[in-house]
This record gives sequence, structure tokens and C-alpha cells, in this order.
Amino acid sequence: MDPTSTFPRLTGRADVSVRPAVPEDAAEIARVQAVTWRTAYRSALPPEVLDGWDADAAESSWRSAVAAPPTPAHGVLVALERNSLVGFAAYGPAELTSGEEPDPAGPTTEVGTLLVEPRWGRRGHGSRLLAAVRDLAAAGGAARLQVWLLEADRVSASFYESAGWEPDGWARTLDTGSDPLREIRWHALLDEEGAP
Repeated sequence: MDPTSTFPRLTGRADVSVRPAVPEDAAEIARVQAVTWRTAYRSALPPEVLDGWDADAAESSWRSAVAAPPTPAHGVLVALERNSLVGFAAYGPAELTSGEEPDPAGPTTEVGTLLVEPRWGRRGHGSRLLAAVRDLAAAGGAARLQVWLLEADRVSASFYESAGWEPDGWARTLDTGSDPLREIRWHALLDEEGAP
């Protein structure tokens, strides 16, 4: 089945769209991830992560995530401008943080990553991806969305804040082998219409 045939167009412009990823997108997803990380996170991520990037391993990992997601609630979406893959978002059920109780309102969907290649930024691709994740999460019964952002990543924080998200009080520190990275969790509640 053609995944684009069952996914609603999220924009009135014919030259931009969001659709579910297919395995053949894996190389471009990995390329967008590498370019975006090297551009946007050069000062935040350890050099060995960026300089030791294994494109084949990343492509294989994304191919598996698309072709055989761990649960039906996991997914990967891609943003297109004309025929170019310019961004992607991966989402799935959120894991509880140590000491956290399940949300009584219902399940939470976590945005694992949402990246738009910098040269395609400020064209609405990130907003379309986030709206698609929101719509799919709401359709799947989620009551809440969440994402972990690097504390120093003010660009992403501003993007989520402009979409109505806010920090929920949780933080974590990632051991990267060099300087630890602190992340802040942001969230948005979904109402009956699926909008935060």
C-alpha cells in the first residue's frame, strides 16, 4: 500500500507535505540527522559523536525503525519539499522517568526526535511534522505529548514554546563519556480536538 494514499495532506501548498516514512527514506533520514547535528549541535554534542558518525549504521537503524517499529504506536514521519526529504520526526510511547507515576488522563506520546535540515528551516516543515505527530497521537488515544530537549538548545525550546509547549519540571543528565548533557522535558496536553 502506498503510505501517502492514506495520510492526509497537512498543508494547502502542493510543493510541501508530510507523510509516513518508508524504508527507502532511511539514507536521507540519516543524512538529515548528520547534517543537522553537525550544524546545530556542534557545540553541545561530544566531538567523537559527530566526527565518528557512521552513516551506514545510522541508515540501518532508521531502516529498522521504519520497517519494523517496536510497537504499532511508534512511527517515523518525513517532511518533503517538492521531491526533497528535508526533515523527519520519530515518535512513540513515552517511558516513565524514575519515580514518575503514569498520567491518570491517559498515555503519553514522546517525540523522540524532530529535525529539519538547517537550509530548509523557517519554511513550516517543523510545524507540519509536529502537527502530524500531534494528530496521530490524539487518534491513538494519547492525552499528552512530551519531548526531551538539551538545556542549552534555545532554538528548539523556542520552537516548542511557540507551539504551546512548556517545561513540565523533569530533568535528566546524559552521560556522554565526556561532559554530561542536561536535558529538560517539555510537554503539551491534548484536548478532545487533539490540539495542545
